[in-house]
Amino acid sequence: MDQSDITCCFTGHRPVKLPWGLRDSDSRCEDTRAWIREQISGLYEKGYRRFLCGMAIGCDMLFAEEVIALRRSHPDVILFGAIPCADQASCWNTKQKLQYSALVEQCDEIKIFSDGYNKLCMNERNSFMVEESSVLLACFNGTPGGTMNTILFAQRKGIDIRIFDLNGLVRDESREKRSPDNAEAAGQNPETRNSL
Repeated sequence: MDQSDITCCFTGHRPVKLPWGLRDSDSRCEDTRAWIREQISGLYEKGYRRFLCGMAIGCDMLFAEEVIALRRSHPDVILFGAIPCADQASCWNTKQKLQYSALVEQCDEIKIFSDGYNKLCMNERNSFMVEESSVLLACFNGTPGGTMNTILFAQRKGIDIRIFDLNGLVRDESREKRSPDNAEAAGQNPETRNSL
């Protein structure tokens, strides 16, 4: 059996292109997370064990977290961190760097494509993930960029592509809870959130 027969890769947008931005408690983020969870659980049932992730902020981190959650009940699951450059997190905020470090530590395998950022490292990472896989999961809003490029790589290779359309998400505020993260993401001082 070819290793790609049991390998799935993932692509998705960073917070700037996500309808919920940095507000992870937003119902649209939870809906996206639920779709990822359903997809990887279904793939596991079909024999997939290896899950490749680009480890960027945004949707990649949701994917990595869901693979780690699946691995808790299925220890044969492998999270593969496909990291475009060693300094990928250098411009991220402290919370994002801590989350990234924690996720990288939980990867079973890691491949770093470049010591530092360059024009090619993101595409090399994306191309590698597609070449190694037989399924691509994508959280996509239709805009040009790395996610679209990865989908195009996968189309050219002819692998199974499953797309979650981020444009179809509807926010359900009744499912959201106020938290310090929500207040900060909305530009509010978390210390004054109870007075709103």
